[in-house]
Amino acid sequence: MIYPSVDKLLNIVDSKYKLVHIAADRAKVMKEHKHFQANESEYLSKKEIGRALEEVEKGLITMKDN
Repeated sequence: MIYPSVDKLLNIVDSKYKLVHIAADRAKVMKEHKHFQANESEYLSKKEIGRALEEVEKGLITMKDN
């Protein structure tokens, strides 16, 4: 099972495309700068993309509309 679920994430972000964009950008920052919003032991995912999605679910990443 994928964690967090896409259905749960789409209640937070209104578009799959926006979700992918946000997660990809955040994962890139994590990989390049090793900057995490939570302690590394708190993440269930081992990869940056999964960790970025977990941050979206927990509300650690906020989005602003242009």
